[in-house]
Amino acid sequence: MKITAIETLRTQEFSNVLWARVHTDAGTIGLGETFYGAGAVEAHIHETLAGRLLGQDPLRIEALNRIMLDLPMAQASTGVEYRAASAIDIALWDMFGKVCGQPVHQMLGGLNADRLRVYNTCAGYGYVRSHNIRPVDTWNIGASEGPYEDLAGFMSDAGALAESLLESGISAMKIWPFDPPAQDNRGLFISAGQMKTAIEPFEKIRKAVGDEMEIMVEFHSLWNLPTAKAIARALEPYAPTWYEDPIRMNSPQALAEYAASTSVPVCASETLGSRFPYKDMLERGATDIVMVDLCWTGGLTEGRKIASLADTYHRPFAPHDCTGPVGFAAAVHASFSQPNTLIQESVRAFYTGWYRELVTTVPTIENGYVLPMEGPGLGTDLLPAVFERSDLTVRKSELS
Repeated sequence: MKITAIETLRTQEFSNVLWARVHTDAGTIGLGETFYGAGAVEAHIHETLAGRLLGQDPLRIEALNRIMLDLPMAQASTGVEYRAASAIDIALWDMFGKVCGQPVHQMLGGLNADRLRVYNTCAGYGYVRSHNIRPVDTWNIGASEGPYEDLAGFMSDAGALAESLLESGISAMKIWPFDPPAQDNRGLFISAGQMKTAIEPFEKIRKAVGDEMEIMVEFHSLWNLPTAKAIARALEPYAPTWYEDPIRMNSPQALAEYAASTSVPVCASETLGSRFPYKDMLERGATDIVMVDLCWTGGLTEGRKIASLADTYHRPFAPHDCTGPVGFAAAVHASFSQPNTLIQESVRAFYTGWYRELVTTVPTIENGYVLPMEGPGLGTDLLPAVFERSDLTVRKSELS
């Protein structure tokens, strides 16, 4: 079997989502996905990677992953090169499962659990749907109607939102109320008034549901170290589950200093590409929980190595998902295949909302737990309606 064509698809409405379809002479097609800068990633796939991949055996996944990243500009980042390789790599694993008639989690070693706990990232229906993603500007509160406008929920009445989540069995939530002052002050400082306002959601959650709800705090790498440490101290009385990306993830020393200053575990980070920066963070004791976005860090091939590296340091693994539906499915397969998976990120506004506009199957979440995907490969595919969209751009490189 050999790769005969590589196809990419993107839409204007979901402008950051890029799908990659790898075609073979046996007729099997693998589906992958990445997120952000879809046009640039599309160009890299067709202008650089296609020439390396066409005619190759698609089941030599490890070798092809190395071929895709054997570039002078692909050095442990989450840039275009890594996002492109991630999409193709996920597609190759999807194909591998289809060829063998098994789900991807089985190809990765099999299930380690019958169900896995999820937390809800409190985004809304319009979150990350616009072209330029910035923490505040893309909130799009009220952009569409639905029962799970959770971003507006945590900003207005986080206690009621926590109660709603508990009613559905979800007992962990992630919020980011410190983003507005970070944008206002360029992450350099936070005023007393801003601190009080940002802490209000935590007070409301604890008042409404006590310790029944775990709270993860997302900082989007927006703060300098002194201010991040001050915020960490202010939040400690509310017993957060973790602090995620409090500063830019480019200094293991600075993050280690931050981690040493707080009793709350540090989570890092979907912004890291490949296992090498994770190794640096782990060696310094800078991170307690290892988060990976498979669509950015090299796909399932690299993601499972990062999970294993975390396990070597006795750290839990917690895959990221706040992007697209195929990436969510891939993350769920990875989560089930790894023995140190702590919890799986999910966004109920996404998996009950726009994900269903795009793919045949989304992971099943019941009473706060996600269940294994069924069927060969990833267990999901693009809906026929995607191929009929008027805003669809398709590009295909074929073996001559």
